[in-house]
Amino acid sequence: MTPPPRATGAATPAARDTTLDQLCINTVRTLAMDAVQQADSGHPGTAMALAPLAYVLWQRHLRYNPANPDWFGRDRFVLSAGHACMLLYAVLYLTGYDLSLDDIKQFRQWGSRTPGHSEHGLTPGVEATTGPLGQGVGNAVGMALAEAHLAALFNRPGHAIVDHCTYFVASDGDMMEGVSHEACSLAGHLKLGKLIGIYDDNRITIDGTTDLTFSDDTARRFESYGWHVERVADGNDLGALDAALAAARRQTDRPSLVIVRTHIAYGSPHKQDSPEAHGAPLGAEEVKLTKQRLGWPSLEPFHVPEESLEHWRRARDRGARLEAEWRKRHDAYRAAHPDLARELERRLAGRLPEAWDADLPGFAPTDAQATRAASGKVLNALAAKLPELIGGSADLAGSTHVVFKNGGDVAAGSWGARNVHFGVREHAMGAILNGLAVHGGVRPVGSTFLIFSDYMRPPIRLAALCHLPAIFVFTHDSIGLGEDGPTHQPIEQLAGLRAIPNLTVIRPADATEVVEAWRAAVQHQSGPVALVCTRQKVPVIDRARYAPANGLRLGAYVLADAPGGRPAVILMASGSEVELVLGAYETLAAAGIAARAVSMPCMEFFASQPRDYRDAVLPPSVPARLAVEAAAPQPWYRWVADHGVVLGLERFGASAPYQRIYRELGLTVEDVVRKAKELLE
Repeated sequence: MTPPPRATGAATPAARDTTLDQLCINTVRTLAMDAVQQADSGHPGTAMALAPLAYVLWQRHLRYNPANPDWFGRDRFVLSAGHACMLLYAVLYLTGYDLSLDDIKQFRQWGSRTPGHSEHGLTPGVEATTGPLGQGVGNAVGMALAEAHLAALFNRPGHAIVDHCTYFVASDGDMMEGVSHEACSLAGHLKLGKLIGIYDDNRITIDGTTDLTFSDDTARRFESYGWHVERVADGNDLGALDAALAAARRQTDRPSLVIVRTHIAYGSPHKQDSPEAHGAPLGAEEVKLTKQRLGWPSLEPFHVPEESLEHWRRARDRGARLEAEWRKRHDAYRAAHPDLARELERRLAGRLPEAWDADLPGFAPTDAQATRAASGKVLNALAAKLPELIGGSADLAGSTHVVFKNGGDVAAGSWGARNVHFGVREHAMGAILNGLAVHGGVRPVGSTFLIFSDYMRPPIRLAALCHLPAIFVFTHDSIGLGEDGPTHQPIEQLAGLRAIPNLTVIRPADATEVVEAWRAAVQHQSGPVALVCTRQKVPVIDRARYAPANGLRLGAYVLADAPGGRPAVILMASGSEVELVLGAYETLAAAGIAARAVSMPCMEFFASQPRDYRDAVLPPSVPARLAVEAAAPQPWYRWVADHGVVLGLERFGASAPYQRIYRELGLTVEDVVRKAKELLE
């Protein structure tokens, strides 16, 4: 496929337009080649292949304003094929976002705004952090669901104030990853008509051609999901691309996929259609030959023709006009429906309403219950005051208690409901929650058993990386789930989640700590929160006798103390095992042994407290420390220090009533007392 030569001499207006189109497209290609070559690292081929698609999409279809990347009325664009981020960086620079040519030259360098995979919150115009393949597809489904939900709630006849499309670009790798199957199946079921996917069918992966591993009929697969499918046989055919995107936008009753046949590293004499062009620089000589083959006017790196830049930058005027038109409609909406407008603005700003936590339930010491059950009660009390809460479970709502009473079920045509049935799709649920969170206007909640957090670890990690305020509710948190056995009993999951930077893990000890856990989760908007709850009933701690539960906000607090606050041994635990350390505390106190019982529901909160507070809870002068948790012990060694001991689990569980399992595995009050005495000896 030899590219057409650039026209020379006199030309008709149509010919001049064609020449200008190619100049603009090749500007993207050469910037991608040069940036990767200078960095000696990156993925030039896909950016080169998709340059015509990007040109048509950003010039003729996508609604955006480079001067205001966060304008709510914009269309959303997610580059799920995050390795092709130079495509996006080039377009953002060329259209006039706050991204300079110098930023492009700093591709993949320390401290630059053009990292090796695009990151939300770092680069203006990047809607989602992508790279792990398939995640962006799931994010886009979440964004489209958020748009449909808010439109159903806030739009009124003659006032379609929420009305934008979500586009994503997916690669062969995205289509192979299971999360894309899960997410797109749900999107088709929900008939999210403003979701438009673009599949870059270049038939190349790192190891070779897709013939090695991939023979799916992608079009038929998506048609079976209920998607509309368009095909573009030549990714350089601007007219065909334009028509396919227009047809996709007209399909409002179901999502659309545009399958575009492209050629990786288009224009490269020796590396076009080769795996060598996927994840490595073309090489200086190949860059030179490719530019010559494209008829490029200069061999200097990062050359941007003035005519090309001027044409791309017309997006500024177009974007300003589009936003001005939307703001005019918004002003009319505010005048006609002031209460709705104020509520939408509050939700988009992430502000909590007055007295949002005024009616949270209380729990008496006689009201023993599973913390998952208490969580459901607290969630519904919050839901009455926080209409932005939306979510559900991966087919486990009755078990996780994440059900919005009277909230209705989200379904095709009923997008304004609050209960999202994700189906048995934990991985997609996590990615969709992230899309809901990054879109804004909603606060997403998703739930499953703690053991299945393994299925959704990639989106949990990305939520933490992106500081997204998603709330993950995990139940059946230990061997306490009993008879289902070791396949369902989480052992290492708590340690794994606590290892993720910027993820806040809260494991409440009882119903009163559950109240404080939800209060803290709602207020924590700088990152995701994992609430971890029991299946089995646990006692409600008598707060008249022991410390109040609001100490949870500090991460750890003294529940019960030795006389004069001078303990000889410190007992600490989280979740259901706090019952064990309290029981051991009472036994030791009766024996005249000075002990302190500490509840540590959130290690992340505790680690962020001033040293004085941490030392007050865990005095350095008391080396005898014992931590108890029915899980892998690793996170606790930081808190028990060199002379402490952790009673945890370094084996899998068993199938039996949970009380028997706790006894057999050495997690009883008697075991805690014995170990505490050994420490003191």
